[in-house]
Amino acid sequence: MTDFLVIVGLAALGAAVVGLLAAPAVRVLRRRSVALSLFAVAALAVAAMAAGTVAVAQAMFLSGHDLGVVMAVVGVSGVVSLAAALLFGRRIAAGSRELARSARTVGSEGGFVTPTEPPTAELAALSRALEETSGRLAEARERERALDASRRELIAGISHDLRTPLAGLRAMAEALEDGVAEDTERYHSRMRVEVDRLTAMVDDLFELARIEAGALALTLSRVSVYDLVDDALAGARPLARARGVRLVDGGVAPLPVRADAQQITRVLSNLLVNAIRATPADGTVAVSARHEAGRVVLAVEDGCGGIPQDDLARVFDTGWRGGAARTPRSPTLGFGRAGGAPTGESGAGLGLAIVRGIVEAHEGRATVRNAGAGCRFEVELPAAEPSVG
Repeated sequence: MTDFLVIVGLAALGAAVVGLLAAPAVRVLRRRSVALSLFAVAALAVAAMAAGTVAVAQAMFLSGHDLGVVMAVVGVSGVVSLAAALLFGRRIAAGSRELARSARTVGSEGGFVTPTEPPTAELAALSRALEETSGRLAEARERERALDASRRELIAGISHDLRTPLAGLRAMAEALEDGVAEDTERYHSRMRVEVDRLTAMVDDLFELARIEAGALALTLSRVSVYDLVDDALAGARPLARARGVRLVDGGVAPLPVRADAQQITRVLSNLLVNAIRATPADGTVAVSARHEAGRVVLAVEDGCGGIPQDDLARVFDTGWRGGAARTPRSPTLGFGRAGGAPTGESGAGLGLAIVRGIVEAHEGRATVRNAGAGCRFEVELPAAEPSVG
């Protein structure tokens, strides 16, 4: 047993001496090629094994022939081990260089180009992570482009919508200053209408800015859907009568929701006003509410004739106005030589964007689809917990 311990101690001593001598090489090889590092590790292992073997062989007083055999075996094994380490290290280095070249394509228009057969599991995992990152960057780039397009469309639309009433106000003011207005009271009334339109547009812009900045403060309470719909219908009835559109109860149950009553009433009002403006005279707009899988679904269905399939995905985008089927026509009134300003409503494409923002702030969802002779807008809200007692 003592001889065995001596042999083990000599082998450990020889390996330790080689390890201490090779320690400075570890510092020197930092940030060097992985192939060189692997070769150095293999060389250290071979040298430690050889040192231990030689120390034990010398202590055992082997014959010259036996010692030569042992040294030959150690030498051949070391050479084979070093060659294998060098080849494997070169393969890993080549895979790393290929992955580095592929990493430069992350975020490019063509997307990340996955290397073929990474040599190690770690490089394969890194390649998958880079591919996922590239995909997220591509999605973010598409969202940014869509936002930029919506922003440009919004600016162009707002500019047009602001210019129209301002031009009308200027024309009416010049007519009043020149004394050519025959009915001054009518002019003053029309000027008030145009100012109200401008005020509503600015209010919508401010509200949308608050929503997009995440600064919309909600006062949540337990309210009945029936009361919310009733308030929205009360505000929409004058417009419906003026346009000859019938408001129909599509089945509104007194379901409880936890929501900001004022904001959800605004959502319903926006949907109702859009539906009434898009529905021809003698058409109908139906409002309904149902309970579905723990959520309350409010629906407004109009008779606009439908939205093109390609536009359905953009309905709630900021600045979207749609085609002629959903674009209100604004008749003009003549105001003497100065011309006139549009009467009717002119949306800036903000109403549905505000709807989506308010609904999502309630952790809900707003959707649209073509149904029957028109469109069906649905707003999903979390149902309130049943009251206790």
